[in-house]
Amino acid sequence: MKHTLFAALALLAVTSVSAAAAADGPGALGVTAVTPKSPQGARVGVLAGADKAGGLTGNHFCTASVVHSPNRNLVLTAAHCLSGGGDLVFVPGYRDGRAPYGVWTVKRRFLPDGWSKGQDEDSDMAFAVLAPRGGKEIEDVVGANRFVTGTATGATAVTVTGYPDAREVPISCTNRPHAHSGGQQRIDCPEFTGGTSGSPWVNGDRQVVGVLGGHEQGGSTANRSYSVVFGAAAARLYKDAAADP
Repeated sequence: MKHTLFAALALLAVTSVSAAAAADGPGALGVTAVTPKSPQGARVGVLAGADKAGGLTGNHFCTASVVHSPNRNLVLTAAHCLSGGGDLVFVPGYRDGRAPYGVWTVKRRFLPDGWSKGQDEDSDMAFAVLAPRGGKEIEDVVGANRFVTGTATGATAVTVTGYPDAREVPISCTNRPHAHSGGQQRIDCPEFTGGTSGSPWVNGDRQVVGVLGGHEQGGSTANRSYSVVFGAAAARLYKDAAADP
């Protein structure tokens, strides 16, 4: 349950190999490192309660990422990250208590019926629509990856990027996913502890093909994580969320 588990991390030093995007070559698969600052990394951020917006250090609880939509205002995360009450904010590119691209208010949430009605682990993904800030939408500021359904599990390696609760910087790991069940996929990457629920799984074409969550709400250990398989239900949910003004 990776939005509530706290753990101290001993991370490897950043190298260009271990933090490479999935398309940049074979590299060292299954190695976790602090994510270097980059335009791509700015699309990933933390979720926090709106009452914590003025003091984010130690108060973020899940990860989310910007995905392209016609209205340019959409983020993807795990359903279990959005199913509680209270107002939320998204902070892209968050590092060390700072919000370099601003603090964005979640104005609407889209959760699958399977999760809302029965917390079906095969439905543990969700979207949040963000309010504009300073006359701009989130995608205008940090860009977005493309949300894609129907991709075969393990077709390519993916890079997973997320924010552990116990850290104030993001971590990344590249590896090849494997099927866990008909509705779940898994990836072996160390140090993905509490707070990394909602982390995007991004392939070399900048497509989001998974989101950390699903089985055991993302996994009960730090070294193996899960995602729902994005199929027809995910495509319908995206369509509904993307149409929201």
